[in-house]
Amino acid sequence: MRKKAGFVASGVIMAGAVLSLAGCAKHADFVELRDHLATVSKSQDQDQKRLDALQRRLESLERMKDSESVRPKLDEMSARIQKLESRLAKSDETAGIPVVPKLEPTPGEPARPSKPQKPASSSDMPTMMPGVPTITPTSAFNLAYNDYLNGKYDLAVSGFQRFVKDFPGTSLTPNAYYWLGESSYQQKDYMRAMQSFEYLSTEYPGNEKVPAALFKAGLAAGETGDLAKSKKYLKRVIEEFPTSDEAKLAKNKLAEIR
Repeated sequence: MRKKAGFVASGVIMAGAVLSLAGCAKHADFVELRDHLATVSKSQDQDQKRLDALQRRLESLERMKDSESVRPKLDEMSARIQKLESRLAKSDETAGIPVVPKLEPTPGEPARPSKPQKPASSSDMPTMMPGVPTITPTSAFNLAYNDYLNGKYDLAVSGFQRFVKDFPGTSLTPNAYYWLGESSYQQKDYMRAMQSFEYLSTEYPGNEKVPAALFKAGLAAGETGDLAKSKKYLKRVIEEFPTSDEAKLAKNKLAEIR
């Protein structure tokens, strides 16, 4: 929210600078542009909240993805997320370009002929600084997550690895580590899966994904044949998160191992 507020503020400042340089723009033009940017920001915030809610519901359904009755809901949720992503992307483009009001000639001064506009090309695009992502965190996360849902685990692994590198401090970063672990697990790369799950539980101990991460780490350890480590992870779930759904699953899994 603060990031978007900062974006709107910077947009208003930029617009103000353009208007100041123009010299002939009216104060009303600046006010209109400021209000427009505020409206765009509010719309973005609302779409972002809807997107976050859909993301949580999609993750909940993902746990039951093997059910035939759930699969259509997963497809529907994925489509709705992509639609919201598209709307947010268009909002970013709209809000990022200040509109310069048409300048009126000074009384007594002849109007200057406008220069013909050349067609836009890729060379007209602003140059990005090396290492600066050109995609929003939510878009990057959802691209990787959609690859996971579609069974493209190699692309999901690459996407989540890139996400945690480009966006190490966002609210989605813990989730990215979790789904990186899940994607690796689906590839039967159990060691890398354990590393992702362990990192999440260590670096983000209060995150809601920790119980699931520890449980899946226990399963991954079991797949490698390290039953001692598997029991260790499963016992942590039971001891640290006794009321979680994963605690019940961990008890059942421990009973199988014994």
